[in-house]
Amino acid sequence: MIIDNKAVVSIHYTLTDDQGTQIDSSAGQEPLAYLHGAGNIIPGLENALTGKSEGDSLQVVVQPEEGYGLVTDALIQTVPREAFEADDITPGMQFQAQDDQGHVQQIVVREVSDEGVTIDGNHPLAGKVLYFDIEITEVREATPEELDHGHVHHEGHSH
Repeated sequence: MIIDNKAVVSIHYTLTDDQGTQIDSSAGQEPLAYLHGAGNIIPGLENALTGKSEGDSLQVVVQPEEGYGLVTDALIQTVPREAFEADDITPGMQFQAQDDQGHVQQIVVREVSDEGVTIDGNHPLAGKVLYFDIEITEVREATPEELDHGHVHHEGHSH
């Protein structure tokens, strides 16, 4: 079966950055299964997998625009230290914040100074070129329930 919209695709992957540093991998785990065409994975990777088949291996380079986007400067801001309940705030710490519309997003502390805490609401991989080594382990038709829900259901689980 050829990968196209409405197919369930299972892949093993290794993700690295520009320096070849491993960011993530499915090695030693179950393959990643997703519903092709449902926006379950980043567009650049999904586009590269379209038309491929079970057993194919490929290397994919995804530019930021087709990955996690470019860095948005508006998502980087300095807030007063009092905005945090924690006393010991250090760069690299991650928090969840809620915006005015009630959406929750992950933020990362970039810098701590007397003036405040600089936080970044961009995805940690925003602005980065991503390098994937992919092995396609399975391609199958999605069930009507998976299509209705927009994601893969693993054996024995409907959600």
